[in-house]
Amino acid sequence: MDILDKTKKQLERNNFEVFISQSLEEAYKIFIEVILPQLNAKSVSFGDSITMHQTGVIEYLKNCEKYEFIDTFNSENSWREQIIQRKKALTADLFLTGTNAITESGYLINLDMIGNRVAAITFGPRNVVLFVGKNKIVQDLDSAFKRVKEISAIVNSKRHKSLKLPCQIKGVCSDCHSPQRICNTWTITEKSYPKNRIKIILINEELGF
Repeated sequence: MDILDKTKKQLERNNFEVFISQSLEEAYKIFIEVILPQLNAKSVSFGDSITMHQTGVIEYLKNCEKYEFIDTFNSENSWREQIIQRKKALTADLFLTGTNAITESGYLINLDMIGNRVAAITFGPRNVVLFVGKNKIVQDLDSAFKRVKEISAIVNSKRHKSLKLPCQIKGVCSDCHSPQRICNTWTITEKSYPKNRIKIILINEELGF
């Protein structure tokens, strides 16, 4: 049994609904043809995730008149308007995002700046779908914390060039006190409640960061 199958088994023991895909294209197909028709969703939103964007599902949903699309990252909106949309996203029928790490025991580990993504994973939207590359699977919690701090957070900080953060320059976390710090709220999700509320597509590719 390979790492994807083992992780799927543990996640399902923890009440997550799990699908395995061999590629981004297959992940898109699973979401559009298998998951989405079952949900009867009328409103949809999302949290930032490179892997999720790479599948193309956001563009599909944005252009589908069937859904109210709550855009939380519209650059034409002011920061205040974006925050209002992110609060509204917590009431959506469906929320899409990724995760920073998954342990082999089936726990989700995430670290957020303002907390809208982790808030939606833990509470609010009726259904949550996560798109996760196999590189996000780690052995245990210590490995997850290490991965998030030493890989995910550093790369993510460099995507946001307007922020002035020490890790952008040094390439390592200095546990900064910057007012624009992006590492503020940790969550560990041990189980999905209710059962199958959180659905995970494990993708057999190294994706995101």
